[in-house]
Amino acid sequence: MAYFDMERQVKILELDVQTLIFEFIGGLGIFLLGIKYMGDGLQKTAGDRLRDLLDKFTSNPFMGVLAGIVVTILIQSSTGTTVLTIGLVNAGFMSFRQAIGVIMGANIGTTVTAFIIGIDIGEYALPIAALGSFLLFFFKNPKINHIGQTVFGFGALFLGLEFMSSGMSPLRELQAFQDLTVSMSSNPILGVVIGTVFTVIVQSSSATIGVLQGLFAQGAISLDAALPVLFGDNIGTTITAVLASIGASVAAKRAAFTHVTFNLVGTIVVLLLLGVYTQFVAYLQTTFDLNPEMTIAFAHGSFNLANTIVQFPFIGALAWLMTKLVPGEDVMVEYKPKHLDPIFIQQSSTLALDQAKQEVVRMGDYAANGLEETNLYLTTNQAKHSEMAMQIEGALNNLDKEITDYLVNISTESLSESDSSKHTALMNSVRDIERVGDHFENLIELVDYKKSHKVHLTEQALTELNNMFDLTILTVKQAVKALEGMDRETALDVMKKEEEIDKMEKEYRRKHIIRVNEGQCSGTAGIVFVDMLSNLERIGDHAVNIAQDVLGE
Repeated sequence: MAYFDMERQVKILELDVQTLIFEFIGGLGIFLLGIKYMGDGLQKTAGDRLRDLLDKFTSNPFMGVLAGIVVTILIQSSTGTTVLTIGLVNAGFMSFRQAIGVIMGANIGTTVTAFIIGIDIGEYALPIAALGSFLLFFFKNPKINHIGQTVFGFGALFLGLEFMSSGMSPLRELQAFQDLTVSMSSNPILGVVIGTVFTVIVQSSSATIGVLQGLFAQGAISLDAALPVLFGDNIGTTITAVLASIGASVAAKRAAFTHVTFNLVGTIVVLLLLGVYTQFVAYLQTTFDLNPEMTIAFAHGSFNLANTIVQFPFIGALAWLMTKLVPGEDVMVEYKPKHLDPIFIQQSSTLALDQAKQEVVRMGDYAANGLEETNLYLTTNQAKHSEMAMQIEGALNNLDKEITDYLVNISTESLSESDSSKHTALMNSVRDIERVGDHFENLIELVDYKKSHKVHLTEQALTELNNMFDLTILTVKQAVKALEGMDRETALDVMKKEEEIDKMEKEYRRKHIIRVNEGQCSGTAGIVFVDMLSNLERIGDHAVNIAQDVLGE
């Protein structure tokens, strides 16, 4: 009898191994594509409101949890929410404690995918995907296209699940797999390790939980073996954020390790109570007559919800622990204005203009710092300088909007002639400072191009660029100083320096042509060099515009 059982196992393996591999891998690929398309479509539909949601509704950790849930549901990625949160912490939009709340909410939000999978609509996967494709290809309206992308992703998700489920069905007949599930039942830590490793490989907890739901639905794995794997999936998804934080800011590292610690502590606690928890999930399955996929979804959801409820009161302690585990001072660029209190507009337009000027000067200082970071990126090729410059550029864009809105509100009040002139100068200066940010963003892109395409600039070219950077940075700083004190003498000095920048650009262009003709410099390197000179020269022009506003020209 044992011989016939073995022969049957061999035949199953021979007949189904290729189908299993192809259907499983292909289904997994379609599933991942579906998750990405659905998340991207939802994110595009929501637009910038996701960032605004995290910014405005994280006034305390509890609101942070709610915001984290909503944003993760929309982008279908807890890691994506964590990355967004890291950016907001770096930008000064939220404190690290508020960020912990968002990360906890992201863990709850990511369980929604498992609940979606639990809805038994796999037989409608193809028409859903077809509807999404129709909305994508036969309409030109971007909003309809985004909805189509979401619908297509939804259909592809279920189509991938159908393939994976079909590919995994032979596993329940294999003795080796049966032995593995028995081992995981008796040794939960093995299940946690398997779930963690699989999620690290696939880089998506939604996908690995989808696989787990399929195995459980096929009867290939028991509930007490499935739950530890589920906890491992939760730990595995945090590794992506850890990898992304390597070489990043202190805030990024702290947020990533908070995610790991949160899930690790939750897993340890629930493993100690695994017998009780397994009975609880089985009770839910029986009471609500849940299908296998939905049973795993409820297990996932209840685990993350309970984990958040238990650890939420200890957010302060968790924040303290992270500052000890990841020491260091983090450089923070504050996107939010510091001086634009609306009450000044009602009290005195003159006082409000003074407040606006302080904010414009602060914005100008940021622009100069951004230029310095860009220059450091050119000379060192260290990514931390480009990241800081891009953070500053983001701050400039936000301050441009905030200051302009404030100045527009001031203009509704009656202004004296001198205040009116000051108002015009500030409006113009804000625009010019924002354009400085655009130009050093262009410069960063040029340095990126130089690095990625291995473009070599000669030592002479680099020296000339550094000279022009130095003069341009000094000119911008003097323009901001002239605006701060409405200093005519400093403004006139800016005009002279801008003339030097123009002469320098012409001289360096001429030298560049000589280098090209002598074969010292390639054509591609020449294009990068000339474009950098042009951007620096344009920054000088914007500095002059600020000086002219100070002079009243």
